[in-house]
Amino acid sequence: MSKKDYYQILGVSNGANDDEIKKAYRKLAMKHHPDRNPGNSDSEKKFKEIQEAYAVLSDPEKRESYDRFGHAAFEQGMGGAGGFHGDFSNVFGDIFEGIFGGGRSRSRGPMPGEDLQYQIEIPLEEAAFGTKKNIRFNRKQTCETCNGSGAKKGSSPVTCDLCHGSGQIRMQQGFFSLQQTCHKCRGSGKIIKEKCVDCYGNGFQKKTKNLEIKIPAGIDHGQRVRLSGEGESGPGGNGDLYVLVLIKKHDVFVRNGLHLECELPINIVTAALGGEIDIPTLEGQVKLTIPSETQTGKIFRLRSKGIRSIRGGEQGDLLCHIVVETPVKLNASQKELLNEFAKTGGTDKSHSPRSSSFIDKIRDFFK
Repeated sequence: MSKKDYYQILGVSNGANDDEIKKAYRKLAMKHHPDRNPGNSDSEKKFKEIQEAYAVLSDPEKRESYDRFGHAAFEQGMGGAGGFHGDFSNVFGDIFEGIFGGGRSRSRGPMPGEDLQYQIEIPLEEAAFGTKKNIRFNRKQTCETCNGSGAKKGSSPVTCDLCHGSGQIRMQQGFFSLQQTCHKCRGSGKIIKEKCVDCYGNGFQKKTKNLEIKIPAGIDHGQRVRLSGEGESGPGGNGDLYVLVLIKKHDVFVRNGLHLECELPINIVTAALGGEIDIPTLEGQVKLTIPSETQTGKIFRLRSKGIRSIRGGEQGDLLCHIVVETPVKLNASQKELLNEFAKTGGTDKSHSPRSSSFIDKIRDFFK
């Protein structure tokens, strides 16, 4: 046993709390661990001193005895503190499991199979109202021949003779008694002497799965539908299947949350004089009244013509962005009419408020 001051070894004060002691130990143990310093006898010696110091200072009773009697508290015959003997794995296991992957073995149940992800693309209408789809995918499933045992039909796995069925083997490394996964049975505790002819001892096979899935109304681009237990099989059960939903680009509408937006072109006559036009929605055509003197950029909101929330209740709107089209491919008569319109003052400022306002701003800028 080292006769050096345990507080000095860990580089902490006599009044250090448990967290400070543990933090100091972690830092020094990582620095001087033999696995990181192969063949370095000084590091190995330092590492043992660190272990010894932490074993005492991390134990309230031993630390109290050390503070009162120093190293004499752990000399032969000083019963009260329990001495400094026994298996160090209980002292350091929780720390070294996190640092080096070793330490005390923690009991863990069988792991479930892997989760899977499937990608599907649907039109906007199906996303809005919900739909059902049939999908086909490959997944790892329990072998039907051996029922997942991996053993040949009529035989059974036998207990591993190395770990005696525990799946773990204990290894002694200096002060440490470490448990590791048994390399012979790979932690299963069983050895398959006669392997299943279909899964070759794995207990699982790749199979094609056909499944009907329900896509809820209101689902948005990039959202996923979770199907519990439809993933790959594993010793602890099946994983889950996640269906990633992508929505195809629509010819008319653009989705913005629960709202739908679209451009609504109207001719110059309707824009100037007003009128009534048919506009599309996901539920069919509706009439929209266009007031006279409507300008490009005007937005008409149709309440509750958007997407209903996936949680139900709330429903978005349809926003129609007006675009006034300039007439093209005019014949001579039409051009003459426009010229007459211009001669009668049709191009005066009073008839084009936005254009006039813009020109005034430009003049002010240059002034």
